[in-house]
Amino acid sequence: MFNIKIIIVLLVTGSVAACNGLTREPAKSAGQEEEVIVSGPENINYYVVNRFAHDTTAFTEGLLIHEGNLYESTGSPDNLPHTRSLIGVVDLQTGAIDKKAELDRNKYFGEGITFLHNKLYQLTYQTKVGFIYDARTFKQIDTFPLPVQEGWGMTTDGTHLILSDGSSNLTYLDTLTLKPVKTLSVKENNVAVDNVNELEYINGFIYANVYTTSNIIKIDPSNGRVVGKIDLSTLVAEATNRYPGSLEMNGIAYDSTSKKIYVTGKLWPHIYEISFPH
Repeated sequence: MFNIKIIIVLLVTGSVAACNGLTREPAKSAGQEEEVIVSGPENINYYVVNRFAHDTTAFTEGLLIHEGNLYESTGSPDNLPHTRSLIGVVDLQTGAIDKKAELDRNKYFGEGITFLHNKLYQLTYQTKVGFIYDARTFKQIDTFPLPVQEGWGMTTDGTHLILSDGSSNLTYLDTLTLKPVKTLSVKENNVAVDNVNELEYINGFIYANVYTTSNIIKIDPSNGRVVGKIDLSTLVAEATNRYPGSLEMNGIAYDSTSKKIYVTGKLWPHIYEISFPH
């Protein structure tokens, strides 16, 4: 009877763990630590605070707040000749982008951006080069080689540049040498998350769009685990209904002063201010 009770307790405990979205890391070999139970990501609820205008010719690749201004970087696909690879400040009332820098679309495809130490950094898609601008004048002051095959999104933790490349890896660059110092593998329930795209650093966590999905994931930078997920499929549907040319969701910006958060997508008619616990 005693042994039967033990078996029942174990079965019930296992069932509860499964119901709570708990997974286990791979079993360890002899002599190593025991397996660790890992909880699945929390579903993060949000609500829409406001809707603002967005340029429907803007193929959004990066979105961020710097000194109170909303900056957007865009790309220029060959099949969309009206698009441009530029960086500028967005007028939230009209959606117009006040251009600060632009790449030759015949040579480069603009990607993610970030500001750090009075400089503006910009990635390019497949040309394996990044651009550096003076953060005040927006004059190009240098370039740097990308240590990844493709440039996608970029953010900073205040010390490093953090790049995504469309895989499940985030690459940390030293700002002095612009060489990689660390690679962070992003995983959800111990499974690699591919297509990690536009990035934003918010209160010690990395938030990222997952390309071709309606999800923004919250990443713990200490271990790469996805600890939260925001499903923005309602906004994707609304954008498509209001402008059929709307494409994938992409772009998340955080104002550390006002605590406001903005999201948008490629060719979307709106930028949304949303609120969620962070």
